[in-house]
Amino acid sequence: MADGADPLTIAGTTFGSRLIMGTGGAPSLEVLERSLLASGTELTTVAMRRLDPTVQGSVLSVLARHGIRPLPNTAGCFTAGEAVLTARLAREALGTDWVKLEVVADERTLLPDPIELLDAAETLVDDGFTVLPYTNDDPILARKLEDVGCAAIMPLGSPIGSGLGIRNPHNFQLIVERATVPVILDAGAGTASDAALAMELGCAAVMLASAVTRAQEPELMAGAMRHAVAAGRLAHRAGRIPRRHFAEASSPAEGLAALDPERPAFG
Repeated sequence: MADGADPLTIAGTTFGSRLIMGTGGAPSLEVLERSLLASGTELTTVAMRRLDPTVQGSVLSVLARHGIRPLPNTAGCFTAGEAVLTARLAREALGTDWVKLEVVADERTLLPDPIELLDAAETLVDDGFTVLPYTNDDPILARKLEDVGCAAIMPLGSPIGSGLGIRNPHNFQLIVERATVPVILDAGAGTASDAALAMELGCAAVMLASAVTRAQEPELMAGAMRHAVAAGRLAHRAGRIPRRHFAEASSPAEGLAALDPERPAFG
């Protein structure tokens, strides 16, 4: 089934691709552009605190040239107040009320600060924003973010840029089982199998940057991620077989030929 037959829907907007790309860490704008095209992404984050929307030849011009929707994020914010202000500035600069909300606790771990995150999410939702929060893989916090009106939940698989994959698949399953909004893996993917696993666990999409932009061959890895997300989605929809402790023959046991040393079975 083609990607377009199974679109991702966030807050009433549909996307043919379930891979959301970030732009951080690319060695050059040219490499980033080729990687974005290879990924097939239709939604790409841009860090508003590191971006000058007025500069020509910027990430925004690349996105505009290829019809890729920019998703401003609040990377670099450590308090709810900073994140809310950054989101409001992004709305004025880019003319969108969508925001990927990031409020981290410190520079060493870049882990979300759950208290500041929830506070900022509630304020931005009340302010009319479509909020996609980067959060811990905590099912209770995920539920609270959805309850205040977030349009998606974006739990981390492992710390940003670590490439450690999904460290707690069980928590992802708990979040997915309860959520009524899209759950999107955000952070931690290191290679294509991590993206496929996220989709097999029931995630609606995968968000990543470093795994592509810092790969030895970014464009090649972008293509791998594109196919991994599609394959993982198909596998999730198809339904995996139950795990067993012992073997189970794939062929039926009935109708086996009786073997007699004195009489060849085939003669």
